[in-house]
Amino acid sequence: MSVSTAVADQSVCRDISGALPVLGRDVLVPLVTGGEVTYAALDYAASAPALQRVWDDVAAYAPYYGSVHRGAGYLSQLSTELFENARHDVEEFLGCREGDQVVFTRSTTDSLNLLAAALPEGCQVFVFETEHHASLLPWREARVTYLDAPRTPEEAVRTLERALADRDPYGPALVCVTGASNVTGELWPVRELAAAAHAHGARIVLDAAQLAPHHPVSVRELDVDWVAFSGHKLYAPFGSGVLAGRADWLQDAEPYLAGGGASRKVARRTDGGLDVEWHTTAARHEAGSPNVIGAYAIASACKALTEAGFDALVAREQQLISAVRAGLAEVPEVRVLSLFGDDAPRVGVLSFVVDGWNSSHFAAALSAEYGIGVRDGLFCAHPLVRTLLGSEPQTQGECGAPEAAPGEKSLNAIRVSFGAGTPDEHVERFVRAVKELVRDGAKWNYRTEDGRCVPDTSA
Repeated sequence: MSVSTAVADQSVCRDISGALPVLGRDVLVPLVTGGEVTYAALDYAASAPALQRVWDDVAAYAPYYGSVHRGAGYLSQLSTELFENARHDVEEFLGCREGDQVVFTRSTTDSLNLLAAALPEGCQVFVFETEHHASLLPWREARVTYLDAPRTPEEAVRTLERALADRDPYGPALVCVTGASNVTGELWPVRELAAAAHAHGARIVLDAAQLAPHHPVSVRELDVDWVAFSGHKLYAPFGSGVLAGRADWLQDAEPYLAGGGASRKVARRTDGGLDVEWHTTAARHEAGSPNVIGAYAIASACKALTEAGFDALVAREQQLISAVRAGLAEVPEVRVLSLFGDDAPRVGVLSFVVDGWNSSHFAAALSAEYGIGVRDGLFCAHPLVRTLLGSEPQTQGECGAPEAAPGEKSLNAIRVSFGAGTPDEHVERFVRAVKELVRDGAKWNYRTEDGRCVPDTSA
Protein backbone atom coordinates (compact mmCIF):
# COMPACT_ATOMS: atom_id res chain seq x y z
CA MET A 1 0.00 0.00 0.00
CA SER A 2 1.35 3.47 -0.84
CA VAL A 3 0.37 6.53 1.10
CA SER A 4 1.01 8.64 -1.99
CA THR A 5 -1.98 7.04 -3.68
CA ALA A 6 -4.23 8.64 -1.07
CA VAL A 7 -2.29 11.72 0.00
CA ALA A 8 -1.02 13.96 -2.77
CA ASP A 9 2.52 15.34 -2.61
CA GLN A 10 2.87 19.10 -2.39
CA SER A 11 5.61 21.23 -3.87
CA VAL A 12 7.61 23.99 -2.21
CA CYS A 13 7.36 27.48 -3.66
CA ARG A 14 8.50 30.93 -2.59
CA ASP A 15 7.09 34.42 -2.81
CA ILE A 16 8.85 37.21 -4.68
CA SER A 17 11.07 38.03 -1.67
CA GLY A 18 12.17 34.41 -1.30
CA ALA A 19 10.03 33.66 1.76
CA LEU A 20 8.23 30.33 1.99
CA PRO A 21 4.42 30.62 2.08
CA VAL A 22 3.03 30.31 5.60
CA LEU A 23 -0.44 30.49 7.09
CA GLY A 24 -1.55 33.92 8.25
CA ARG A 25 0.58 35.87 5.80
CA ASP A 26 -2.47 37.82 4.60
CA VAL A 27 -4.22 38.31 7.95
CA LEU A 28 -5.34 41.88 8.56
CA VAL A 29 -5.32 43.27 12.11
CA PRO A 30 -6.79 46.56 13.40
CA LEU A 31 -4.59 49.43 14.51
CA VAL A 32 -5.54 51.41 17.58
CA THR A 33 -4.88 54.58 15.58
CA GLY A 34 -7.39 53.49 12.93
CA GLY A 35 -7.39 51.29 9.87
CA GLU A 36 -5.94 47.84 9.31
CA VAL A 37 -2.59 46.43 8.30
CA THR A 38 -1.24 43.01 7.34
CA TYR A 39 0.00 41.33 10.50
CA ALA A 40 3.79 41.09 10.81
CA ALA A 41 4.46 37.90 12.78
CA LEU A 42 7.91 38.40 14.29
CA ASP A 43 7.67 35.96 17.18
CA TYR A 44 8.95 32.84 15.41
CA ALA A 45 11.06 31.84 18.42
CA ALA A 46 7.84 31.22 20.37
CA SER A 47 5.88 29.57 17.55
CA ALA A 48 6.51 29.79 13.84
CA PRO A 49 3.48 29.93 11.54
CA ALA A 50 2.73 26.67 9.80
CA LEU A 51 4.00 26.32 6.28
CA GLN A 52 1.22 26.31 3.70
CA ARG A 53 2.78 23.11 2.34
CA VAL A 54 2.43 21.43 5.74
CA TRP A 55 -1.16 22.54 6.15
CA ASP A 56 -2.04 21.30 2.66
CA ASP A 57 -0.46 17.92 3.40
CA VAL A 58 -2.41 17.61 6.64
CA ALA A 59 -5.66 18.62 4.92
CA ALA A 60 -5.07 16.04 2.18
CA TYR A 61 -4.57 13.30 4.76
CA ALA A 62 -7.41 14.29 7.13
CA PRO A 63 -10.20 12.34 5.30
CA TYR A 64 -8.09 9.18 5.59
CA TYR A 65 -7.47 9.48 9.32
CA GLY A 66 -7.51 6.23 11.30
CA SER A 67 -6.11 4.78 14.51
CA VAL A 68 -2.63 3.36 14.02
CA HIS A 69 -1.09 -0.03 14.84
CA ARG A 70 -4.38 -1.55 15.97
CA GLY A 71 -6.80 -1.63 13.08
CA ALA A 72 -7.25 -4.09 10.22
CA GLY A 73 -9.23 -1.62 8.12
CA TYR A 74 -7.85 0.25 5.15
CA LEU A 75 -7.71 3.65 6.86
CA SER A 76 -5.97 2.25 9.93
CA GLN A 77 -3.42 0.49 7.75
CA LEU A 78 -2.92 3.63 5.70
CA SER A 79 -2.46 5.75 8.83
CA THR A 80 -0.02 3.24 10.32
CA GLU A 81 2.10 3.35 7.17
CA LEU A 82 1.99 7.13 7.13
CA PHE A 83 2.93 7.34 10.83
CA GLU A 84 5.93 5.05 10.49
CA ASN A 85 7.01 6.73 7.25
CA ALA A 86 6.94 10.01 9.16
CA ARG A 87 9.36 8.49 11.67
CA HIS A 88 11.66 7.51 8.81
CA ASP A 89 11.47 11.01 7.31
CA VAL A 90 12.48 12.55 10.65
CA GLU A 91 15.37 10.07 10.91
CA GLU A 92 16.63 11.25 7.54
CA PHE A 93 16.12 14.92 8.39
CA LEU A 94 18.20 14.51 11.56
CA GLY A 95 20.90 12.34 10.01
CA CYS A 96 20.35 9.61 12.58
CA ARG A 97 22.74 6.68 12.97
CA GLU A 98 21.84 3.04 12.54
CA GLY A 99 20.14 1.90 15.73
CA ASP A 100 18.95 5.36 16.75
CA GLN A 101 15.31 5.73 17.72
CA VAL A 102 12.85 8.51 16.89
CA VAL A 103 10.21 8.93 19.58
CA PHE A 104 7.26 11.22 18.89
CA THR A 105 6.38 13.42 21.87
CA ARG A 106 4.29 16.51 22.54
CA SER A 107 7.11 19.09 22.47
CA THR A 108 10.76 19.78 23.27
CA THR A 109 9.78 20.05 26.93
CA ASP A 110 8.10 16.65 26.78
CA SER A 111 11.10 15.14 24.99
CA LEU A 112 13.59 16.31 27.60
CA ASN A 113 11.35 15.23 30.47
CA LEU A 114 11.14 11.80 28.82
CA LEU A 115 14.93 11.62 28.69
CA ALA A 116 15.15 12.81 32.29
CA ALA A 117 12.89 9.94 33.31
CA ALA A 118 15.20 7.52 31.47
CA LEU A 119 18.46 8.55 33.16
CA PRO A 120 20.36 5.65 34.71
CA GLU A 121 20.71 5.59 38.47
CA GLY A 122 23.35 7.98 39.78
CA CYS A 123 23.52 9.97 36.55
CA GLN A 124 24.87 13.49 36.95
CA VAL A 125 23.55 16.21 34.65
CA PHE A 126 25.50 19.29 33.53
CA VAL A 127 23.56 22.24 32.14
CA PHE A 128 24.45 25.87 31.52
CA GLU A 129 22.32 28.53 33.20
CA THR A 130 21.74 29.92 29.71
CA GLU A 131 19.24 27.20 28.79
CA HIS A 132 15.54 27.60 28.14
CA HIS A 133 13.48 26.27 31.03
CA ALA A 134 12.56 23.26 28.88
CA SER A 135 16.15 22.06 29.14
CA LEU A 136 17.01 23.72 32.46
CA LEU A 137 14.30 22.24 34.68
CA PRO A 138 13.52 18.58 33.78
CA TRP A 139 16.51 17.20 35.71
CA ARG A 140 15.22 17.93 39.22
CA GLU A 141 15.38 14.25 40.25
CA ALA A 142 19.01 13.94 39.13
CA ARG A 143 22.27 15.31 40.53
CA VAL A 144 22.52 18.58 38.60
CA THR A 145 25.49 20.88 38.17
CA TYR A 146 24.51 24.28 36.82
CA LEU A 147 27.26 26.03 34.89
CA ASP A 148 27.69 29.81 34.71
CA ALA A 149 27.00 31.62 31.46
CA PRO A 150 30.13 31.64 29.28
CA ARG A 151 31.13 34.74 27.36
CA THR A 152 32.75 32.98 24.41
CA PRO A 153 32.19 29.63 22.72
CA GLU A 154 35.70 28.61 23.78
CA GLU A 155 34.89 29.43 27.40
CA ALA A 156 31.80 27.25 27.16
CA VAL A 157 33.94 24.27 26.15
CA ARG A 158 36.55 24.94 28.85
CA THR A 159 33.87 25.36 31.53
CA LEU A 160 32.29 22.04 30.60
CA GLU A 161 35.62 20.23 30.46
CA ARG A 162 36.55 21.42 33.98
CA ALA A 163 33.16 20.46 35.40
CA LEU A 164 33.24 16.99 33.88
CA ALA A 165 36.83 16.36 34.98
CA ASP A 166 35.99 17.34 38.57
CA ARG A 167 32.86 15.26 38.93
CA ASP A 168 32.75 12.90 41.87
CA PRO A 169 31.94 10.08 41.81
CA TYR A 170 32.88 9.28 38.24
CA GLY A 171 29.77 7.65 36.80
CA PRO A 172 27.11 8.17 34.13
CA ALA A 173 26.76 11.80 33.08
CA LEU A 174 24.65 13.81 30.68
CA VAL A 175 25.29 17.26 29.23
CA CYS A 176 22.31 19.27 28.03
CA VAL A 177 22.99 22.18 25.69
CA THR A 178 21.07 24.39 23.31
CA GLY A 179 21.97 24.64 19.66
CA ALA A 180 20.83 28.26 19.31
CA SER A 181 19.76 30.53 22.14
CA ASN A 182 16.08 31.44 22.29
CA VAL A 183 17.13 34.82 23.75
CA THR A 184 20.14 35.96 21.70
CA GLY A 185 19.89 33.62 18.71
CA GLU A 186 23.60 32.86 19.06
CA LEU A 187 24.87 29.50 17.86
CA TRP A 188 26.56 27.29 20.43
CA PRO A 189 29.66 25.16 19.71
CA VAL A 190 27.69 21.91 19.76
CA ARG A 191 30.27 19.70 18.02
CA GLU A 192 33.05 20.89 20.34
CA LEU A 193 30.88 20.43 23.43
CA ALA A 194 29.96 16.93 22.27
CA ALA A 195 33.64 16.08 21.85
CA ALA A 196 34.37 17.39 25.36
CA ALA A 197 31.49 15.39 26.82
CA HIS A 198 32.54 12.15 25.15
CA ALA A 199 36.20 12.65 26.09
CA HIS A 200 35.09 12.62 29.74
CA GLY A 201 32.73 9.67 29.44
CA ALA A 202 29.54 11.71 29.32
CA ARG A 203 26.66 11.80 26.88
CA ILE A 204 25.05 14.90 25.42
CA VAL A 205 21.53 15.92 24.41
CA LEU A 206 20.96 18.82 22.03
CA ASP A 207 17.98 21.13 22.49
CA ALA A 208 17.45 21.97 18.83
CA ALA A 209 14.13 23.79 19.25
CA GLN A 210 15.64 27.03 17.93
CA LEU A 211 18.31 25.47 15.71
CA ALA A 212 16.37 22.97 13.59
CA PRO A 213 14.05 25.56 11.94
CA HIS A 214 17.06 27.60 10.78
CA HIS A 215 19.99 25.24 10.16
CA PRO A 216 20.48 21.59 9.21
CA VAL A 217 20.87 19.36 12.27
CA SER A 218 22.70 16.05 11.91
CA VAL A 219 22.97 13.73 14.89
CA ARG A 220 25.82 11.96 13.13
CA GLU A 221 27.83 15.04 12.13
CA LEU A 222 27.37 16.86 15.43
CA ASP A 223 28.07 13.58 17.27
CA VAL A 224 25.35 14.18 19.85
CA ASP A 225 23.63 11.32 21.62
CA TRP A 226 20.12 12.78 21.45
CA VAL A 227 18.35 15.70 19.85
CA ALA A 228 15.01 17.22 20.85
CA PHE A 229 12.82 19.71 19.02
CA SER A 230 9.20 20.88 18.64
CA GLY A 231 6.93 20.88 15.62
CA HIS A 232 5.42 24.27 16.37
CA LYS A 233 8.80 25.96 15.93
CA LEU A 234 9.50 23.96 12.76
CA TYR A 235 6.53 25.38 10.81
CA ALA A 236 4.15 22.60 11.88
CA PRO A 237 1.06 22.89 14.10
CA PHE A 238 1.13 22.63 17.90
CA GLY A 239 1.19 19.44 19.92
CA SER A 240 4.05 17.39 18.46
CA GLY A 241 7.73 16.97 19.17
CA VAL A 242 10.65 14.59 18.73
CA LEU A 243 13.31 12.92 20.83
CA ALA A 244 15.81 11.12 18.61
CA GLY A 245 19.03 9.33 19.37
CA ARG A 246 20.58 6.41 21.21
CA ALA A 247 18.22 3.61 22.14
CA ASP A 248 19.91 1.97 25.13
CA TRP A 249 18.89 4.31 27.97
CA LEU A 250 15.39 4.53 26.51
CA GLN A 251 15.09 0.75 26.23
CA ASP A 252 16.33 0.21 29.78
CA ALA A 253 13.98 2.75 31.35
CA GLU A 254 10.45 2.21 32.51
CA PRO A 255 7.94 3.47 29.91
CA TYR A 256 7.37 7.20 30.11
CA LEU A 257 3.64 6.47 30.20
CA ALA A 258 2.13 3.08 31.00
CA GLY A 259 -0.68 1.95 28.73
CA GLY A 260 -1.71 0.52 25.41
CA GLY A 261 0.88 0.75 22.67
CA ALA A 262 3.82 0.64 25.07
CA SER A 263 3.18 -2.98 26.01
CA ARG A 264 3.77 -6.07 23.87
CA LYS A 265 2.09 -8.55 26.19
CA VAL A 266 0.05 -8.33 29.39
CA ALA A 267 -1.01 -11.43 31.33
CA ARG A 268 -2.57 -12.22 34.69
CA ARG A 269 -0.47 -14.15 37.17
CA THR A 270 -1.82 -16.88 39.38
CA ASP A 271 -1.45 -14.56 42.37
CA GLY A 272 -3.79 -12.07 40.68
CA GLY A 273 -1.14 -9.58 39.59
CA LEU A 274 0.02 -8.66 36.09
CA ASP A 275 3.05 -9.59 34.06
CA VAL A 276 3.90 -6.95 31.46
CA GLU A 277 6.34 -7.21 28.57
CA TRP A 278 7.16 -3.73 27.25
CA HIS A 279 8.21 -2.83 23.74
CA THR A 280 11.91 -2.15 23.14
CA THR A 281 11.20 0.06 20.13
CA ALA A 282 10.16 3.73 20.20
CA ALA A 283 6.64 2.51 20.98
CA ARG A 284 7.85 1.87 24.55
CA HIS A 285 7.50 5.60 25.23
CA GLU A 286 4.51 6.32 22.96
CA ALA A 287 1.67 4.85 25.02
CA GLY A 288 -1.87 5.75 24.02
CA SER A 289 -3.21 6.70 20.63
CA PRO A 290 -0.43 8.73 19.03
CA ASN A 291 -0.78 12.14 17.45
CA VAL A 292 -0.61 10.87 13.89
CA ILE A 293 -1.41 14.23 12.32
CA GLY A 294 1.25 15.90 14.47
CA ALA A 295 3.89 13.37 13.44
CA TYR A 296 2.90 13.68 9.79
CA ALA A 297 3.02 17.47 10.02
CA ILE A 298 6.55 17.36 11.44
CA ALA A 299 7.64 15.02 8.67
CA SER A 300 6.06 17.30 6.08
CA ALA A 301 7.91 20.30 7.51
CA CYS A 302 11.18 18.35 7.49
CA LYS A 303 10.72 17.49 3.81
CA ALA A 304 9.63 21.03 2.90
CA LEU A 305 12.71 22.62 4.49
CA THR A 306 15.01 20.04 2.93
CA GLU A 307 13.51 20.58 -0.52
CA ALA A 308 13.69 24.36 -0.15
CA GLY A 309 17.40 23.98 0.60
CA PHE A 310 18.98 25.09 3.85
CA ASP A 311 21.80 26.88 2.03
CA ALA A 312 19.30 29.25 0.43
CA LEU A 313 17.22 29.57 3.61
CA VAL A 314 20.26 30.37 5.74
CA ALA A 315 21.60 32.90 3.20
CA ARG A 316 18.28 34.76 3.06
CA GLU A 317 17.89 34.71 6.85
CA GLN A 318 21.35 36.20 7.26
CA GLN A 319 20.26 39.08 5.03
CA LEU A 320 17.26 39.67 7.32
CA ILE A 321 19.48 39.49 10.41
CA SER A 322 21.87 42.01 8.89
CA ALA A 323 18.99 44.35 8.07
CA VAL A 324 17.62 44.20 11.62
CA ARG A 325 21.01 44.63 13.26
CA ALA A 326 21.94 47.52 10.98
CA GLY A 327 18.63 49.24 11.66
CA LEU A 328 18.85 48.81 15.44
CA ALA A 329 22.47 50.01 15.41
CA GLU A 330 21.22 53.37 14.13
CA VAL A 331 19.23 53.88 17.33
CA PRO A 332 21.59 54.75 20.22
CA GLU A 333 18.88 54.01 22.78
CA VAL A 334 18.72 50.35 21.73
CA ARG A 335 21.03 47.73 23.26
CA VAL A 336 21.05 44.28 21.66
CA LEU A 337 21.72 41.48 24.16
CA SER A 338 24.57 39.08 23.48
CA LEU A 339 26.71 36.51 25.25
CA PHE A 340 29.38 35.96 22.62
CA GLY A 341 29.61 39.44 21.07
CA ASP A 342 28.26 41.24 18.02
CA ASP A 343 30.15 39.09 15.55
CA ALA A 344 28.84 35.78 16.87
CA PRO A 345 26.92 33.72 14.31
CA ARG A 346 23.23 33.52 15.07
CA VAL A 347 19.82 32.55 13.81
CA GLY A 348 16.94 35.00 13.35
CA VAL A 349 16.42 35.74 17.04
CA LEU A 350 17.46 39.03 18.67
CA SER A 351 16.57 40.48 22.07
CA PHE A 352 17.10 44.07 23.07
CA VAL A 353 16.21 46.80 25.54
CA VAL A 354 15.37 50.42 24.82
CA ASP A 355 16.48 53.18 27.17
CA GLY A 356 13.52 54.99 28.66
CA TRP A 357 11.03 52.29 27.72
CA ASN A 358 9.38 49.52 29.65
CA SER A 359 9.61 46.40 27.49
CA SER A 360 5.89 45.62 27.72
CA HIS A 361 5.01 49.18 26.75
CA PHE A 362 7.28 49.03 23.71
CA ALA A 363 5.94 45.65 22.57
CA ALA A 364 2.35 46.81 23.08
CA ALA A 365 2.97 49.89 20.95
CA LEU A 366 4.54 47.81 18.18
CA SER A 367 1.42 45.65 18.10
CA ALA A 368 -1.30 48.26 18.56
CA GLU A 369 0.18 50.99 16.34
CA TYR A 370 2.10 49.01 13.71
CA GLY A 371 0.55 45.52 13.61
CA ILE A 372 3.84 43.89 14.60
CA GLY A 373 3.89 40.90 16.93
CA VAL A 374 7.04 40.48 19.04
CA ARG A 375 7.67 39.00 22.49
CA ASP A 376 8.64 40.77 25.71
CA GLY A 377 9.63 39.35 29.07
CA LEU A 378 12.19 36.81 30.24
CA PHE A 379 11.43 34.29 27.46
CA CYS A 380 11.34 31.24 29.77
CA ALA A 381 15.10 31.69 30.23
CA HIS A 382 15.11 33.71 33.45
CA PRO A 383 18.72 33.15 34.58
CA LEU A 384 20.11 34.03 31.15
CA VAL A 385 18.06 37.20 30.65
CA ARG A 386 18.87 38.42 34.15
CA THR A 387 22.56 37.75 33.54
CA LEU A 388 22.41 39.74 30.31
CA LEU A 389 20.47 42.58 31.94
CA GLY A 390 22.56 42.60 35.08
CA SER A 391 19.58 42.18 37.40
CA GLU A 392 19.65 40.34 40.68
CA PRO A 393 18.89 36.60 40.43
CA GLN A 394 16.33 36.80 43.25
CA THR A 395 14.26 39.39 41.39
CA GLN A 396 10.72 38.10 40.96
CA GLY A 397 9.22 37.60 37.52
CA GLU A 398 7.15 35.25 35.42
CA CYS A 399 7.82 33.86 31.96
CA GLY A 400 6.81 36.56 29.53
CA ALA A 401 5.18 38.77 32.17
CA PRO A 402 6.18 42.41 32.59
CA GLU A 403 7.22 43.72 35.98
CA ALA A 404 6.60 47.44 35.61
CA ALA A 405 4.04 49.86 34.27
CA PRO A 406 4.58 52.09 31.21
CA GLY A 407 7.40 54.51 31.89
CA GLU A 408 8.81 52.50 34.80
CA LYS A 409 12.04 50.53 34.78
CA SER A 410 11.66 47.06 33.28
CA LEU A 411 13.64 43.95 34.15
CA ASN A 412 12.57 42.33 30.89
CA ALA A 413 13.62 42.55 27.27
CA ILE A 414 12.01 42.67 23.83
CA ARG A 415 12.58 39.84 21.36
CA VAL A 416 12.14 39.91 17.60
CA SER A 417 12.41 36.62 15.72
CA PHE A 418 11.84 35.54 12.15
CA GLY A 419 12.60 32.79 9.67
CA ALA A 420 11.82 31.13 6.37
CA GLY A 421 8.31 32.59 6.13
CA THR A 422 9.17 36.21 6.94
CA PRO A 423 8.64 38.70 4.10
CA ASP A 424 11.17 41.50 3.69
CA GLU A 425 8.40 44.05 4.36
CA HIS A 426 7.85 42.76 7.89
CA VAL A 427 11.47 43.33 8.83
CA GLU A 428 11.48 46.74 7.17
CA ARG A 429 8.31 47.75 9.03
CA PHE A 430 9.79 46.61 12.32
CA VAL A 431 12.98 48.64 11.91
CA ARG A 432 10.98 51.69 10.88
CA ALA A 433 8.63 51.28 13.84
CA VAL A 434 11.47 51.04 16.35
CA LYS A 435 13.02 54.23 15.03
CA GLU A 436 9.71 56.10 15.09
CA LEU A 437 8.75 54.97 18.58
CA VAL A 438 12.12 55.96 20.02
CA ARG A 439 12.12 59.29 18.20
CA ASP A 440 8.48 60.33 18.54
CA GLY A 441 7.09 58.20 21.35
CA ALA A 442 3.85 56.22 21.30
CA LYS A 443 0.82 57.80 19.62
CA TRP A 444 -1.57 56.24 22.14
CA ASN A 445 -1.93 56.00 25.90
CA TYR A 446 -1.38 52.63 27.55
CA ARG A 447 -2.25 51.11 30.91
CA THR A 448 -1.44 47.91 32.80
CA GLU A 449 -4.16 45.26 32.81
CA ASP A 450 -3.73 41.77 34.26
CA GLY A 451 0.01 42.28 34.33
CA ARG A 452 0.32 43.41 30.73
CA CYS A 453 0.56 46.75 29.02
CA VAL A 454 -2.45 47.37 26.76
CA PRO A 455 -3.88 50.35 24.84
CA ASP A 456 -6.11 52.52 27.02
CA THR A 457 -9.46 52.59 25.26
CA SER A 458 -11.40 54.09 28.17
CA ALA A 459 -11.21 57.65 26.84
